[in-house]
Amino acid sequence: MLRVAYLFERFPSFGQTFCYREVAELERQGADVTVFSIRRPTGEPPQDWNEALVGRVHYLPDENALAKEVEGAAADELPPEAVRALKEWGRNSDFLRLYQAAYVGLRLRELGIQRVHAHFAGMAARTVYWIRQFFGIDYSITAHANDIFAPRDFVVSLEKIIARAAAVVTVSDFSADHLRRQFPAHASRVHRVYNGIEASQFPQARFDSEPPLVVGVGRLIEKKGFADLVSACRFLVERRIAVRCAIIGEGPLHESLASHIAHSQLERVVELLGPQSQAQLVERLAAATVFVLPCAVEQGGGMDNLPTVIMEAMAAGLPVISTRIGGVPEMVQPGVNGELVPPGDSLALADAIERIITNRESARRLGAAGRALAAEKFGIEKNIRSLATILAGESVAALQANNVL
Repeated sequence: MLRVAYLFERFPSFGQTFCYREVAELERQGADVTVFSIRRPTGEPPQDWNEALVGRVHYLPDENALAKEVEGAAADELPPEAVRALKEWGRNSDFLRLYQAAYVGLRLRELGIQRVHAHFAGMAARTVYWIRQFFGIDYSITAHANDIFAPRDFVVSLEKIIARAAAVVTVSDFSADHLRRQFPAHASRVHRVYNGIEASQFPQARFDSEPPLVVGVGRLIEKKGFADLVSACRFLVERRIAVRCAIIGEGPLHESLASHIAHSQLERVVELLGPQSQAQLVERLAAATVFVLPCAVEQGGGMDNLPTVIMEAMAAGLPVISTRIGGVPEMVQPGVNGELVPPGDSLALADAIERIITNRESARRLGAAGRALAAEKFGIEKNIRSLATILAGESVAALQANNVL
């Protein structure tokens, strides 16, 4: 039986439902999973989380309590490497990662767990790096998007994290190739495993909305491209195309987008709905005519990779319009289950939306193909089985047999 600990920066989180699904499916497949979370979720919309799973998440103490507990540990409890590093590091940048590593590592040692996994090559990944340095416990990570496309500068760099990892998982062929090119010495330990989804949990879109409903979901940040979606809606209104648009999510660009909507006189066309529960999201998708996520590249190089919301829209049987960024073309196949337009081109985006919402029969056909693709390519059971193989430290031959490599 696979025994593994997970360390998250925050768990569970509405914006990272794929993490919750992953842990739940690993346990359904018989794994023994212990979950640690550095921070508690706050301000989250209510979700239908499994109370038994969420109820046993081990949340780390806050900064002061954490430091006090680690510094108060008996001299023979902490490994000499940890004692030395804590003393030498002091309160220099990112010092909390060392304290978190000492705290979690002691508990992993007590539980006899020899593998810890972190999502994103960020805070949690830097913490598991130190767990290995202090306790010799192997770690792996799942890398996603900005954490590898535009990593922040820390003493424990992305290169160091990958060099010490027993395995590096990432969620698209695009990002796997990116990491293998960037770190060729460690290419053999980079594996692609898609985020998993259970398509049957999403009711099929009804295509009965009048006027046609465009839905977009994501954080209100630059790389989601929602400003381009607002501009595309303005083009559609100027063409006298009947349309409504609902954007679900929250983020720092809320006021900017609201001003854009008002300046374009689209208050009766485009709604910013804020964050919604998974149940509300499922209903919005079922009521939609098309799903649009016009991903863009941020000034600092940040960009999306494999947005889970696109999988969810596909599972709901919706046609999808997006851009050729990251792993998006691994989900959206033009003419098969949607369309891809150049990033930042709101006119091309408007054209694509118009083509789909003015032909409901074509929209249904594209959506049906997307639903089938979601079930076949992104089915959670198959993808988590492959992930479990990696977490268990199986051989390359075993990974190839499970179609992971």
